[in-house]
Amino acid sequence: MPNDGQCTESTGSRTIFYISLFYFLHQLVPVAVYSIKDLEMLSGIKAHTIRIWEQRYNIIQPKRTPTNIRFYEDSDLRLLLNISILNKNGFKISKIALMDEEEIREEVNRLSSGNFEDTVQVDAMTISMMELDEGKFETILSSNIRAIGFERTMLEVIYPFLDKLSLLWLTGSIHAVQESFISNLVRQKLIAALDEIPYAQHAEKSFILYLPEGESQELSLLFLQYLIRNRGHRVLYLGQNTSLVDLAEACKIFKAQYVVSIISEAFTRQSVHQYLEDLKKVCQDKTILITGYQVLVQGIASGTGVRVMKNLEDILHVLAEMEEVSVVS
Repeated sequence: MPNDGQCTESTGSRTIFYISLFYFLHQLVPVAVYSIKDLEMLSGIKAHTIRIWEQRYNIIQPKRTPTNIRFYEDSDLRLLLNISILNKNGFKISKIALMDEEEIREEVNRLSSGNFEDTVQVDAMTISMMELDEGKFETILSSNIRAIGFERTMLEVIYPFLDKLSLLWLTGSIHAVQESFISNLVRQKLIAALDEIPYAQHAEKSFILYLPEGESQELSLLFLQYLIRNRGHRVLYLGQNTSLVDLAEACKIFKAQYVVSIISEAFTRQSVHQYLEDLKKVCQDKTILITGYQVLVQGIASGTGVRVMKNLEDILHVLAEMEEVSVVS
């Protein structure tokens, strides 16, 4: 029998057909389809290790298409994530193999409430999202906030989780309902935390935050708002689907030094560079702080009036620089 990579043209056509069929069925029923590489990417466990666990301990067993291509389902990924958490916390795989799924879940719940290692918390949140378990999510988040505070929880747990959420969404590994469920919970927490920060009416630095038309990275923009306001700066938050016309009007009324935006999903077929040129005309003397996937993919670099922030570390660095300037002044 030929290997997966040695298919004849006929076998290759059948392979494409069956994969297409499984993804079509995935849209009809709540069962996702994963390859072993998907499991490796989502769990952090090497494909080679997963195969050894299958063969030696019978922990999970892949299903197979009629052409013998291995695939996995939601239940397999959830189990593997739980096993990953236990394994990262010192449980030997031979011991885990003797536990039933309920015992594994109970042990994971105990660990995720008391172990604040970042990877453990991110994996636990992923499981709560896949199971639509608000109680578990609330327990994890509340435990972290009590232990390390809201901002560190956002930086060390939620933000890495949102990165993973983007990956899960792009690979088709989660359903829209799961993405919506977890996004709304995070959004509620961010808004509640923002409400606790007094508005800095007479702050030295002011920002306008917005998303261009077609961009939906609201959670990331809310998080930026939290980071900026938590440092005592004044913010005008315009939110999603803001046109340049509306932004120009806001710039006339609200006197800000900085305009902040994210371009990740919009402008996939348009020039971000040209948009920024138009944006500079609207913003005039303001500094544009820009980040997002399309900014990086299209090779946008910092220049006159524009500063590109490539990642969270860059964003925090920019805010720290502002704090240093304020202290010196």
